[in-house]
Amino acid sequence: MDSHDGNRQIRGVAEDALSGSVVEVDDVTVGKAGRRSVVRVTVARTVADLDPDDHTSAVAPLSLDEIAEASSTLGAALDASDALGASPYTLEVTSPGVGSPLRTPEQFRRNVGRLVELTQTGGGVRRDRLVWAGPGGVRLADTSAEPLAWEDIRQAVVHVEFSRTSTGGDN
Repeated sequence: MDSHDGNRQIRGVAEDALSGSVVEVDDVTVGKAGRRSVVRVTVARTVADLDPDDHTSAVAPLSLDEIAEASSTLGAALDASDALGASPYTLEVTSPGVGSPLRTPEQFRRNVGRLVELTQTGGGVRRDRLVWAGPGGVRLADTSAEPLAWEDIRQAVVHVEFSRTSTGGDN
């Protein structure tokens, strides 16, 4: 089995283990640390339960308790599976951090209300608050009523904020 198939198998085990919870798999990587494999699973709050017409409400980040519970669940599921064979491994479970790339509509939706930096396919860079993420693209606080289409976004990241004036939200 090549490493791509192994990652896909581990991702499947992780997704099955977390199915039905408030946590979903965002990314899986497997690396080596000596003779051990290091399985890194990035998890995030699911947006599947949001009203499909809600494109603007804030999504709470995962708590440390929720991440710890996901880690325990994932560890038990990986131990019970043959995804890693008999090889020793270290499991690291984390949530996406500041600077993590936003690649999917779900990742953008989770970050509504946060400051983002978008690089457009045409080369422009925009940094502003993400106020809407829905079908067809996103809207930033400084844009007109037209969303920025998904195909017009080359890359995007959540930007660090050290202080923010209150806007009534918890972000």
